[in-house]
Amino acid sequence: MRKTHLLRFTLVTLAAAGVWLAWSQNPPAQLTMEKVTDNIYVIMQSGGNVAFMPTSEGVIVVDDKFAQDAPQIMAKIKSVTDKPVRYVLNTHQHGDHTGGNEAMLAAGAEILIHKNARANMVTGKQPGLPRITFSDETQVFLGGKEVLARHLGRGHTNGDAVVYFPSERVLHTGDLFVTSGAPFCDTANGGSIKEWEGTVQKILQYDFDTVIPGHGNVAKKADLAKWVQTMATIRGRVKTACAGGAADAATRLNLTDLGMPTIGMLGRGMAGMCQELQ
Repeated sequence: MRKTHLLRFTLVTLAAAGVWLAWSQNPPAQLTMEKVTDNIYVIMQSGGNVAFMPTSEGVIVVDDKFAQDAPQIMAKIKSVTDKPVRYVLNTHQHGDHTGGNEAMLAAGAEILIHKNARANMVTGKQPGLPRITFSDETQVFLGGKEVLARHLGRGHTNGDAVVYFPSERVLHTGDLFVTSGAPFCDTANGGSIKEWEGTVQKILQYDFDTVIPGHGNVAKKADLAKWVQTMATIRGRVKTACAGGAADAATRLNLTDLGMPTIGMLGRGMAGMCQELQ
């Protein structure tokens, strides 16, 4: 890697880390909880969506927002079951999905994450490092229930995992799919605007009805299928914007007709996306 590229990579990584740190220092937001199926719940607002499934032997959780949200998350879980949290599956490393890891570890839970995502946490000096990683797939069996986490390729980062609840026909996509605002391609942590739609296409092989996105309202499988074309459209527009120069490419990117009035965090990955698409 050339020195200029290394410097750019480092600066983008530090900038992204600064965003999660700034958000983590905000006062806790009021979280809401929604029942998705008879056995799956989602906790929303402030950071990534948290899913959890109570079983007779304990609770399986997907993601855990920011550190300051952990008490509310635990309280909402306890409003449903008196069983302890046994496992947490992180969909990727960003602080609005892993910030509660320390609290979960302290409560006796085991945390699992894709090996690339854990490496990204180490690079970013993030707290709450999981003790268990996986390469392609891992499964958790608890109280007669099965939960599967699978890495299907790059997109949002290089360590994204989708979490599948086969008995419930529910899938948590992490930030590979969002229903609120523009997506974020974290190229500093291996994200790929070129490979993203192909990764989502692989997700569709699973037998599910309901999708819990990384951010935004719960959706259906048809919404995720539509997301494949949305990502293809975004990639095409990013490439066009980059053609005029990477430095101000973000100013030429318009996604309003896609229901994204601002490009938000997507702008932070423009330099990396332009480099990938050149």
